[in-house]
Amino acid sequence: MKLNRLNLLFAAAAVAALPALAARNVEEFKTSAGTLKITTVQHAAFIIEAGGQTVYVDPDQGSYDGLPPADLILVTDIHGDHMAPAVIAKVRKPGTATQIIAPAAVARTVTDAAVLANGESKTVGAWTIEAIPMYNLKRGPSAGQLFHDKGRGNGYVVTYGGLRIYIAGDTEGVPEMRALKNIDVAFIPMNLPYTMPPDEAADAVKAFHPKVVYPYHYQGQDPKVFENALGGSGIDVRLRNWY
Repeated sequence: MKLNRLNLLFAAAAVAALPALAARNVEEFKTSAGTLKITTVQHAAFIIEAGGQTVYVDPDQGSYDGLPPADLILVTDIHGDHMAPAVIAKVRKPGTATQIIAPAAVARTVTDAAVLANGESKTVGAWTIEAIPMYNLKRGPSAGQLFHDKGRGNGYVVTYGGLRIYIAGDTEGVPEMRALKNIDVAFIPMNLPYTMPPDEAADAVKAFHPKVVYPYHYQGQDPKVFENALGGSGIDVRLRNWY
């Protein structure tokens, strides 16, 4: 698939904004099936490890040297800071050993991806993957256009050993996000003009009240504003180095 004008804009912006490689942060969480580990990579990319398996989320920016190969890859959207076929090829196992889950728009380029539409779910071994709508409510490149149309991309809720991880993808604080229940860990974007500013992100997070939240995909924004807006909420806000 040839990138259209908007995709080229995203790809160029992502490359232009690349700073030095971010230091990886490693977090551990207890689940009923054992310890789960999350390692940040850069921007929107991170990996989840548990039960001897590795899940990659939007492998694109950053360095993947020294990280284990992917058993499962989740891709949220077609834009150049989320979908990178060359990086997918680098981190996956040979042949069909790696499963890829993505929305239909991504599967036009990543042709061996299993398509998951908004509202659908899939079980892969010990992992349950639910596709959550991610889209803009009001922000777009021009009048009558949105950066992310409803139904094109997927956020995900990943469940392992009873631990529920919400990966928002590129979205504003949509009703589907605000209606989420029993989220243990959330990854929330906050960058303009493509998603939402930190104060709007904090307001949406208050609505579904995860136990732990990580601001990510925040190039050009101050995540401390997000942290301060959630002061006193009882939500554990974890600021990490994504850039």
